[in-house]
Amino acid sequence: METIKTLCPYCGVGCGLEIVPDKNQGWKVRGDRHHPSSQGMVCVKGATVAESIRTDRLLYPMMRDTLDQPFRRASWDEALDAIVNRIQTIRSTSGPDAICVYGSGQFVTEDYYVAQKLVKGCLGTNNFDANSRLCMSSAVSGYVQSFGADGPPCCYDDLELTDCAFIIGSNTAECHPIVFNRLAKYHKKNQNVKMIVVDPRRTPTAEAADVHLAIKPGTDIDLLNGIAYLLLQSESIDPKFIQESTVNFEEFVEVVKSYTPDFVASRCGISVGDLETAANYWQQSQRVLSLWSMGMNQSSEGTAKVRSLINLHLMTGQIGKPGCGPFSLTGQPNAMGGREAGGLSHLLPGYRSVKNAEHRAEVEQFWGIAPGTISPHPGRTAWDMITGLETGEVEMLWIAATNPVVSMPDLERTKAALLRSPFTVYQEAYNPTETSAYAHILLPATQWSEKTGVMTNSERRVTLCMGFDTPSGEARDDCHIFAEVGRRLGFAEQFAFENSADVYQEFVQLTRGRPCDMSGLSHEYLRQEGPQQWPCRENEPKHPAKEAKRLYTDRRFHTPDGRARFSAYHSRGLAEPPDPDYPFVLTTGRVYGHWHTMTRTGRTDKINQLHPDPFLEIHPRDAANLKIKEGDLLEVRSRRGKSQFPAKVTKAIVPGTLFVPMHWGSLWAEGAEANAMTHAESCPDSKQPELKACAVQLVRVDTEIGAEIETEIGEFNWAKSTVAVSS
Repeated sequence: METIKTLCPYCGVGCGLEIVPDKNQGWKVRGDRHHPSSQGMVCVKGATVAESIRTDRLLYPMMRDTLDQPFRRASWDEALDAIVNRIQTIRSTSGPDAICVYGSGQFVTEDYYVAQKLVKGCLGTNNFDANSRLCMSSAVSGYVQSFGADGPPCCYDDLELTDCAFIIGSNTAECHPIVFNRLAKYHKKNQNVKMIVVDPRRTPTAEAADVHLAIKPGTDIDLLNGIAYLLLQSESIDPKFIQESTVNFEEFVEVVKSYTPDFVASRCGISVGDLETAANYWQQSQRVLSLWSMGMNQSSEGTAKVRSLINLHLMTGQIGKPGCGPFSLTGQPNAMGGREAGGLSHLLPGYRSVKNAEHRAEVEQFWGIAPGTISPHPGRTAWDMITGLETGEVEMLWIAATNPVVSMPDLERTKAALLRSPFTVYQEAYNPTETSAYAHILLPATQWSEKTGVMTNSERRVTLCMGFDTPSGEARDDCHIFAEVGRRLGFAEQFAFENSADVYQEFVQLTRGRPCDMSGLSHEYLRQEGPQQWPCRENEPKHPAKEAKRLYTDRRFHTPDGRARFSAYHSRGLAEPPDPDYPFVLTTGRVYGHWHTMTRTGRTDKINQLHPDPFLEIHPRDAANLKIKEGDLLEVRSRRGKSQFPAKVTKAIVPGTLFVPMHWGSLWAEGAEANAMTHAESCPDSKQPELKACAVQLVRVDTEIGAEIETEIGEFNWAKSTVAVSS
């Protein structure tokens, strides 16, 4: 039986999978031992992914005129005509900026690219954003501002070459399991290798650490500047690298002078000894590898946090060499590919910017559209689309391969805005999801198993994902849907693709000479040679493309002068600090088995048995003060919304902080939506919302007498709480 090689469609680790036909189960999934990223390993999500691929599928287009009507089955022609007519009407009356498209890191690169060509090129609006805005946009802006271009400079081989792994804002063991497996095995075998984990929770990742810094939420910059202070004090810096390869070091030093050990320990809620131990580990290591994810990015100062971490690498010369560097762990399987294809509202393909006139002209000429067609203004971000619905400026919202009614912040406001949408198209593989209730048109899309395309994982490794299953019902590939709309709008020449290989061949030409150069790649090359890291440039005929494991090995960066930029940030703390009325900080995150909003994993029996219900973590000290017992049903309230969870009393979280998983929406656990409480305050640079922290209060729900009685929990001693209050 033929073995099909593909990629796991869950997190950004990008594990290689082999799919084998199975008479009893349809498909058997196993790890691909030849895939260099995962080396044959696979987590429970990847191992069970085939169980959900034919369950609860959206089989044909469905339409309705208003949201209070039931859906009726429609033909593709009827649905596409309705979409095209609405687009043409809006363009002629209100202009293209009244149209928004919201995509997903579940797209293959070909989907992303065709969508950019349609929206930014042919329609002339930059209103395409993706759920990567909620995921990795702070990492993007941090890399761009520090190095002059996006792109993680490290590779997974560095996990087994480092002297010290510094993990901050990432529960890697549960969120990126195979990355952590590689690191943990190496760490266990080498006693001289150190692991530092920074997290308010004692997660499985923190359990494996040599030192766990359980900082208060919102104090990441305090900690990073505090480590920088100690490195400067001990003269553990690389003066040659600083002088030859960086700028702004003096301004950085001036800020860091304020972050003495006593001040930082007090701000962060940790001991001076643990702070000094972490700094000593960094000081004594020749190769420090830092890893981060949502705990850094999902913040109102996300870019500042990322750049403050990069500062530590710049001051010690820890970049461009084996085993070291700042390494962002991507949340989604093709969030990197989306960035390469221009899949955020300020980007164009090939790591170009919509604000750069030369970049716009290059893309316009390549796409064969009139000069000046691409707008010079960044389009609406994901949250801007919601506020645009509120004001009436957004007249059409096209959502594809994502579930914003669970994943967006401030869900009650999000839902109310979606109810105001005059015309919402929802392109999805599954039905129902929480978002389908807010759509006027449902378009059935193929998913990962049914289409062939390319994805890029966190280490810039590009893998060809071969489709192996027949499309369910009338489902079509996302890129084919976008292309057909483009053709019906009169842009037949721009969308004359026969297949996804044609799309990819066109896309990589736009990367030629760019930081993410993939001009040496094609579907055929990837099929023959296997996964490749970029840059992977086109060489002379008959010579294979050459990949680069690491970036900046020559210590030259993509800035105009070739130097990396130090940044100088003071910590501002949380956008919404706790107060006497809302005395707790609520933080959110993932569990090992579920992923995102459970559209797939909620339909996988083995994973539901592993993680049947949501929960709320609370420290025993807080639980005792408030007379809370294990299993008590608690209502968490913020200024925006509320949800209910059973209490999980644990020392694995710092006092004054609560934790709930973010996966469950109303479809899987009604009334237990984490983002009902979160707010939309975002980083001014990345526009990424602070989904990781908001101020909340607790109410106990008493159901013993049959009727639900809410009882205000006893007074919380806010003054004696260990929660950080931002100044």
